[in-house]
Amino acid sequence: MHPAPGALRRAVAAVTIGLLATAVGCAPQPDEKASGGSSSSGGPACAKGELATRTSGRLTIATDEPAYEPWFKDDKPANGEGFESAVAYAVARRLGYDKGSVVWQSVPFNKAFAPGVKTFDFDINQVSISAEREKAVDFSSGYYDVRQAVIALKDGKAAKAAGIADLKGLKLGAQVGTTSLDYITNVVKPSRQPAVYAKNDQAKSALRNGQVDAIVVDLPTAFYITSAEVTNAKIVGQFENQGDAPEQFGLVLDKGSALTPCVTNAVNALRKDGTLAKIEQRWLSDAVDAPVLK
Repeated sequence: MHPAPGALRRAVAAVTIGLLATAVGCAPQPDEKASGGSSSSGGPACAKGELATRTSGRLTIATDEPAYEPWFKDDKPANGEGFESAVAYAVARRLGYDKGSVVWQSVPFNKAFAPGVKTFDFDINQVSISAEREKAVDFSSGYYDVRQAVIALKDGKAAKAAGIADLKGLKLGAQVGTTSLDYITNVVKPSRQPAVYAKNDQAKSALRNGQVDAIVVDLPTAFYITSAEVTNAKIVGQFENQGDAPEQFGLVLDKGSALTPCVTNAVNALRKDGTLAKIEQRWLSDAVDAPVLK
């Protein structure tokens, strides 16, 4: 006797479901650590010293060359001296990598946050977090709150500027791709086209030679330039933050990197336990509180 059509369909369906369940159960599952999955506790899989880094057992950190003070000392990122070098090694330790397991790589400032696959695990190079940049890369949480400042020669036209209006008719300069240049374009809105340089060294030379009236850099860099490099220059003032949140530097990672939550957790922990404040006090404490340009 043949089974009724309805019974046959039910039997076939039961067998099919059973086979699918078996197939799913036997299929290889993604490696949570390699794909950025979560640990059993629900947090990111950030096993110390065992992250899915570009080189197993090594943490590759990038920055620009030359590496300027006070962020790095003697143009040697690997020596642990200078604010960003110290921060980089503090983050590495949090992630489970000692100094000997850190590999430094030279990457130009603009290339660090440009679209495309990265050759580093994270980059540290005074890169401000912005919504536009986040379209191409990931950022950690901020490791430093920063303001932009104006530098001019002490006997130059810009030296007596008391506000933004006094800068509008001047020739201003900044490094390409920086927040400093954004402040010139969007805040000062000068009547003259700003000068744009590939490196801060070029901007400093232009200031020395009178090719620009003033340059814009972040405040700690401004202090170092005026105290050690262009000593006949002065900090004219600093800009107020634009928007509700302060401008912050963040570590740059590949877009969608599995390391992003782990690196962010490390930065957050260093801020919470006071490590970032101690590093800032040591390396950036000399940065003066310049007058605010309004």
